[in-house]
Amino acid sequence: MAIEGDKPVSGLVCVGIIVGARGLGGDLRIKSFTMDPDDVAAYGPLCDETGKPMFELRVVGHAKGNVIARVAGVNNRDAAEALKSRRLYVLRTALPDAGEEEYYHDDLVGLRARLVGGGELGTVRAVHDFGAGAVVEIEDEAGGAVMVPFTRAAVPEVDLAGGSMVVDPQPGLLDGSETPPTEAAGNENEA
Repeated sequence: MAIEGDKPVSGLVCVGIIVGARGLGGDLRIKSFTMDPDDVAAYGPLCDETGKPMFELRVVGHAKGNVIARVAGVNNRDAAEALKSRRLYVLRTALPDAGEEEYYHDDLVGLRARLVGGGELGTVRAVHDFGAGAVVEIEDEAGGAVMVPFTRAAVPEVDLAGGSMVVDPQPGLLDGSETPPTEAAGNENEA
């Protein structure tokens, strides 16, 4: 969901963000949030946070983990730099349905997180992927946050229709204590 002033604009999904310019000809560097980075340009015209159509991207390459794209009317570095930090949205209806046990990050944000043994953990504030897999950020009632790996073991149940997920945290995740390493920890290939 995007924000228009104080009003949410529903039906939009963020698929990327412009992180800067490349070169002098107006090329944009885009961090793509789509599974296939090139798909940031595959769903038709992109919108800003208000739902106002902005432009269509044409992917022309890749550099340092970013998609390089061109846009009609952006012909120099200054014009490209002026778009830096702009989030890129598409209408949810333009996206394919998620597969079984697949979720759009936007679908998870706002879910109530309950503990597997009972009790409330908090509300999903964000979903991050720092390269090693998705991590769910859950805000508790006191305003603190806990990061939970979005794996089948740590999140055994997601109920989108019911607005909740069940979390089975690893020992020590919620109480701040550390679990001592076991003898089995380490490189399995060591003799």
